Amino acid sequence: MLQRAALILVHDGIMAALAYWLALQLRLGGGAYAYSPDLIQLGTPLFVGCAIAVFIMLGLYRAVWRYVSTGELLQIARAAVLTVLLFVLLLFFITRLEAMPRSALIIAAILLIALMGSSRLAYRMFKDRGLKGLLTPHPAASASGRVPVLLIGAGDGAELFIRSINANARATYRVVGLIDDKGTRVGRQIHGLTVLGGLDDLADVIDRLAKSGDRPQRLIASEDSLQGRRLRALVEQADGLGLTVARLPKLTDFRAQDGGVAAIDVRPIAIEDLLGRPQTVLDRSRMADLIAGKRVLVTGAGGTIGGELTRQIATYGPARLALLDHSEFALYSIDLEIGERAPALPRAAILADVRDGGRIDAIFAEEKPELVFHAAALKHVPMVELHPAEGVLTNVVGTRNVAEACARAHVAAMVMISTDKAVNPSSVMGATKRIAECAVQTVGAANPQTRYVVVRFGNVLGSTGSVVPLFQRQLAAGGPLTVTHPEVTRYFMTVREAVELVLEASVLGAEESSGERNDHIYVLDMGEPVKIADLARQMIRLAGLRPDRDVKIAFTGMRPGEKLFEELFHDAEALTPTRYPGIQTAHPRGVDAATLKDGLAALEAAARQRDRAGLLALVGRLVPEYAAPDHSAAK
Repeated sequence: MLQRAALILVHDGIMAALAYWLALQLRLGGGAYAYSPDLIQLGTPLFVGCAIAVFIMLGLYRAVWRYVSTGELLQIARAAVLTVLLFVLLLFFITRLEAMPRSALIIAAILLIALMGSSRLAYRMFKDRGLKGLLTPHPAASASGRVPVLLIGAGDGAELFIRSINANARATYRVVGLIDDKGTRVGRQIHGLTVLGGLDDLADVIDRLAKSGDRPQRLIASEDSLQGRRLRALVEQADGLGLTVARLPKLTDFRAQDGGVAAIDVRPIAIEDLLGRPQTVLDRSRMADLIAGKRVLVTGAGGTIGGELTRQIATYGPARLALLDHSEFALYSIDLEIGERAPALPRAAILADVRDGGRIDAIFAEEKPELVFHAAALKHVPMVELHPAEGVLTNVVGTRNVAEACARAHVAAMVMISTDKAVNPSSVMGATKRIAECAVQTVGAANPQTRYVVVRFGNVLGSTGSVVPLFQRQLAAGGPLTVTHPEVTRYFMTVREAVELVLEASVLGAEESSGERNDHIYVLDMGEPVKIADLARQMIRLAGLRPDRDVKIAFTGMRPGEKLFEELFHDAEALTPTRYPGIQTAHPRGVDAATLKDGLAALEAAARQRDRAGLLALVGRLVPEYAAPDHSAAK
């Protein structure tokens, strides 16, 4: 900070010297030194000294050149006039102004404004590729009735927001200062507002503002980069200071508004913001190459993942999109939505159950898909614990049916959606997904003409049956929020991000040549695991309430099949980075095809007979790391 301020003062001092010298040359026709050596030898350092003193007094070095506007240019004009007045006063006491041409002082002031302003404007034009937003007024003198806010972030978002409210006489908010989340602009100014400190200084800044009568009522996060752990910490700190937190729309959302100064509404912090991570750069051209012009079929198309898959696939221009689901309402809903989003896309809504192998074969023969995404599954851990036979029939038998149908129909690639619960499973759901992974790999080994891709990831934020909708319902009812154990942690990812990475992993799997292995598991980078209890507290805070005071958190005990910590890969699965950030390859443990085939046949028979004890014993043999819990009390 000090180094940058010194550079600005050096620059402005050079501009002052140049303005003074040019003014004398213009007034005296190039013979200033011959006319009076004292005008150059004494006057130049005196003029520069006066300029530097005035610049420091007015704080010109604190303004961020990136956001210079008419306000800063007016400040430069004021500084130039004061510089000339101070110079005249001092020179009068020294020389009585005997040799100084009076008009040269006016020329010097004009040149000083031009030189200092032009360098700042040139820098902004270079950054913005134009002068858009230059004519922005400074904050209105009277802002009574506006809500005082402190901006978190001192970048483009903050600058655009300040311009917006300064240009709007009916703006709701009044910015009292800024906090630099990166800590590099502390002490500098944006449109006359000072960056008061870094995130670590937040409590001190609030205290100083309170003493000056400007205590903010709200914090507004202005930068897109403030996500995940840092945003969670900010919300928690704000709660301790008695403040709420909101955020601005994404920068791309309000840059497009008229001149960048239209009214910008803040929005509440979403739970996605607290758990999110910087967006992974996606290879959309390869994703388009994978899907465009292809016949695509999605199983479980009415579910959370299947529905988002169909939405994103539809944007890449497939030749035909077949939506398969066993839920009539879910299928109707997603078919209606895709019809509205892409009315020209040929599609079919197919009501069917993946458990029915004959029906699946008939569908494949009719639709002739080239690319299949298998998202159909029973995923609710406690429900599958109560009904393990249903879990086996859908997750294992259904997956095998789809995989074998892909081989018989000569599908180019099949992508199976798996879960972190398949790693060292403690639940029937997790164990059935692990068996399904093995089944897909075994079918793939026997049918190299079809690429088989398994993509494994953790919890999807807001999916049906997940914890976030549960917490939202409990909050609406006044609480308490129920958490099974204080230490339970889970990986979370937004559904959009998960499906984008699924499609990118599909590109990797589909591009492998037939000579390569056909049993890779692609593991998505889920970021840091989050404690469910912390998530509950954050959701309470976002609702404007206080955890454990306004809304209680109740710990109900671990449910059957539940683990404290989930894992994304087994210790025996070697992870290898791929060319895409956020995706790794796990080389799976070997599975004997004959043993698995016999085991699957016996498992299907036990499931259809609803032989619970025999079924769980077979699951334990097929997945040695699975330990069947005691369900003796279950009905």
